[in-house]
Amino acid sequence: MVGVPRSVFSRRPRLLRAAVACAVLLGLVAYVAIHVLSGGSGPPRCVARAEGGDVLLDPEQAVNAATIEAVAAARGLPERAVTIALATALQESGLRNITHGDRDSLGLFQQRPSQGWGTARQIQDPVYAAGKFYDHLVKVPGYSRLPLTVAAQRVQYSGFPQAYAKHETEAVVLTATLTGRSAAAFTCPGPPDDGKTGDPGRVRAALEEEFGADARSRLSAAGQGGGKRAGSSREVLVPVADASARGGRTERGWELAYWAVAHSDELRIERVSYGKHVWSARNSGDGWRTSDKSSGSDIRLGLTR
Repeated sequence: MVGVPRSVFSRRPRLLRAAVACAVLLGLVAYVAIHVLSGGSGPPRCVARAEGGDVLLDPEQAVNAATIEAVAAARGLPERAVTIALATALQESGLRNITHGDRDSLGLFQQRPSQGWGTARQIQDPVYAAGKFYDHLVKVPGYSRLPLTVAAQRVQYSGFPQAYAKHETEAVVLTATLTGRSAAAFTCPGPPDDGKTGDPGRVRAALEEEFGADARSRLSAAGQGGGKRAGSSREVLVPVADASARGGRTERGWELAYWAVAHSDELRIERVSYGKHVWSARNSGDGWRTSDKSSGSDIRLGLTR
């Protein structure tokens, strides 16, 4: 009988333990992936859907993403500018308006007051921060044809320029959705039914601040709704221009509608109607539903009160 070296036996328990550990780790990774993608029991999520897949955001991230897109739309910038800005903000802040960063860096893009980006208060205004990013981006020759990492780095001067690339796929999906290319493809949880009221003046001011005068809105005295909440909403009517710098009337309508859904919690918007599609906070888990009634040529925003 040929003897077996002791080292073989001593290695077997270690190999077995390593195999078990790997199996546990893989199972944990799979659980986390499924948990995140399905929403699990975590906080409410916004979902953006496009050809490239789904992107999940929390409401804070969704508001900031929609603002970044709106500021680009107001300036007539192409989709590529939006994608570069979103990927940059995902890397720099996770699409959050941070109050601390590397040295004196602040806000969505970790812009620095000491480097001439503005005051701390200005930089922490997402509309201002996005505008300053685009101010610098459009000065980069041929930015829309450059690799995303190169274009972003020409603006940011990051110590880790290649890090922007890992967010490009997410940014492309968000851009395709938020610019209105994909119909009925963006939803958020909406405001809770906590009795807080929506302010039409605040909604109208936010629209004009982010989209410019082209998003000038008006009020409707008539409320819409059903059941016990009938008549409980006032409406802001947002006209849809015949065309925008990027696309036609339909895309512009969805762009404005998605902005309203993204800002629904912040601005207490409980219903958004566009064409024959309706999003409501009460049924936000179902996304957009079709309706027999058309909103006409306007987008109708129903506010809580």
